[in-house]
Amino acid sequence: VQLQASGGGLVQPGGSLRLSCATSGFTLDSYAITWFRQAPGKKREGVACVGSLTLYADAVRDRFTISRDSLRNTVYLQMNNLKSEDTAVYYCARAASWKLVEAVGVWSESAYDYWGQGTLVTVSS
Repeated sequence: VQLQASGGGLVQPGGSLRLSCATSGFTLDSYAITWFRQAPGKKREGVACVGSLTLYADAVRDRFTISRDSLRNTVYLQMNNLKSEDTAVYYCARAASWKLVEAVGVWSESAYDYWGQGTLVTVSS
């Protein structure tokens, strides 16, 4: 099982980026994938999840869109109207099971068994 996040970079406030999480070694449709992020000096937090449900953190709802392409085994995170507070390393992670997600909460890291390496997003003028 592998997850590889990419697509990060430097963008101005108000700009857009699309992150990709390329997966292999499992059937993407059978698992939930969640994007997390960790800003400098802060705890890692959940951003968006695609699984039995599609869920967003309050901080990104209406600006970010998560999607899944089963043919390409890739999950995307389209980020629009980026703000300086979106600056962080972004990680994608695979949930061990949706039942576990329901049991511990979608933003609990204990629900996830495989993680990608992270991609840095910097929002700055």
